[in-house]
Amino acid sequence: MIRVLVADDEPLIRAGIRAILASAEDVEVVAEAVDGREAVELARCHRPDVALLDIQMPRVDGLTALAELSRVAPGVRALILTTFGQRDNVLQALRQGGAGFLLKDSAPGELIAAVRAAASGAAFLSPEATRHVADSLVDGVSTRRSEDARRRIAELSEREREVLALLGEGLSNADTGRRIHMSEATVKTYVSRILAKLGCENRVQAALVARDAGVHGTGEPMTR
Repeated sequence: MIRVLVADDEPLIRAGIRAILASAEDVEVVAEAVDGREAVELARCHRPDVALLDIQMPRVDGLTALAELSRVAPGVRALILTTFGQRDNVLQALRQGGAGFLLKDSAPGELIAAVRAAASGAAFLSPEATRHVADSLVDGVSTRRSEDARRRIAELSEREREVLALLGEGLSNADTGRRIHMSEATVKTYVSRILAKLGCENRVQAALVARDAGVHGTGEPMTR
């Protein structure tokens, strides 16, 4: 059973999320928080698998709560919930260790899929959020960051770069293994090595390094 914490200051939003997740047999909402501070406290007590965090909340917002969760409950996978049009928040959330980004007008099935993906260790971005990230990468990736990412992936073996490229596509360990004919356990070992070599805390941060470096499906940097 996937244990979920929901944090949103609007009771109707929380009720709607709870109702949607209740339709999934493998998901259970174990706690609800009205702000980021309470979310951190409840996460410490209940140790959920996934936390759904609204960005705009009183006292402590979702991004601040995300940073605190990484410190006090590192095992909790955090999904950020927000409204359309906050591109900077998408990148900030992912770089702070968020497991994904979901817009509040997403379809119910997308919410359930996001929770399942986060719980399995995969990253999840709604289509709109993915476009935000892509636009930011095109418009805002500095030459310095690109060069730094290329320098970091140069430390990886050819096989590790191949796994990193698929990680950058958002594939789970199981899907990656099927793509390159490798067991899921072996992929998990490669991912751990990649995170250590890149100095990343999680898969999402490693995926962003891959994107910054322009790594594509073959595991090699694209010519710019």
